Amino acid sequence: MDVTAENKKMADLDITRIMQMIPHRYPILMIDRVVDITLGESATGVKNVTINEPYFQGHFPSRPVMPGVLIIEAMAQTSAVLVVATLGAEAEGKLVYFMTVDEARFRRPVTPGDTIHIHVSKQRQRANVWKFKGEAKVNGVLVAEATYSAMILDEK
Repeated sequence: MDVTAENKKMADLDITRIMQMIPHRYPILMIDRVVDITLGESATGVKNVTINEPYFQGHFPSRPVMPGVLIIEAMAQTSAVLVVATLGAEAEGKLVYFMTVDEARFRRPVTPGDTIHIHVSKQRQRANVWKFKGEAKVNGVLVAEATYSAMILDEK
């Protein structure tokens, strides 16, 4: 792991590394890269939205819009990568389950061609329960936000 002790920064993670860290796979893997990682604090996930996404066949054929629940899922996956990166190799492959989603707001539609930057920050952690604040932006404009909590479990 490429981490500097003084600021807990970590190198960007590509899709291959993300798939080693969390169990999600196509078509539900909602992030392509994780950048700006500060262990135990925050990270930014990147999702390149394309017309090839399977949900666009039905949501909506005449005006494709990314479902808001999948934007929230992208927030959760970005948070899961942050948790695994923070906890280290022993956490890789563990499942992270939603416990709550609060204050979800959808501000603007996300459409094919957009790149979403999903900023997540840890609000608190108690044992294996983590609470986060997430904001999704396209071109610097807020498109969705939520607070949520999740629990990391070892089901091996």
